[in-house]
Amino acid sequence: MRGTDPYASNPVPAFQVTSESFRDGDTLAPDQRSGIFRAGGKDISPQLSWMGAPPDARSFAVTMLDPDAPDPGGFWHWAVVNIPAKVSSLPADAGTADGRFIPAGAFQLKNDGGYVGYLGAAAPRGHGPHRYMVAVHALDVADLGLTVNSAPSILASTLPKHTLARALITGLFER
Repeated sequence: MRGTDPYASNPVPAFQVTSESFRDGDTLAPDQRSGIFRAGGKDISPQLSWMGAPPDARSFAVTMLDPDAPDPGGFWHWAVVNIPAKVSSLPADAGTADGRFIPAGAFQLKNDGGYVGYLGAAAPRGHGPHRYMVAVHALDVADLGLTVNSAPSILASTLPKHTLARALITGLFER
């Protein structure tokens, strides 16, 4: 694994996130791997549940980043923003392009592959193991002021200013 921890430069309190789709540190199942990028998967976003977020959180954002990708800054596989504060889970496959399982008021950005929604794990062949860091960010604003056309890099620069706490779960993949 090559990249650094992208969240180390912005330490915040932690809360808990779990998934029925994978456990922290496990290899991602084929469902969570990319079919689009021919990694033998189905591009199904993992189920997520979180608890213990600060009571003053006004919304959440969920992201999945591969910090070990050869691209500078890693590769953003998924970003959901403006998730209402009353929401504490996303079902498996919430990351469909049509967003039909995304809570009302929330929306997905395009991933670094150029698609709206979840793009599964797809480490380059022979590149070694990659970490797929799924983060739930508890935010101090209800609306981050982004649009569906905002790049994940804009989200990445906006999150540190508004993150009250963060929950992380990491899956692995290598091919």
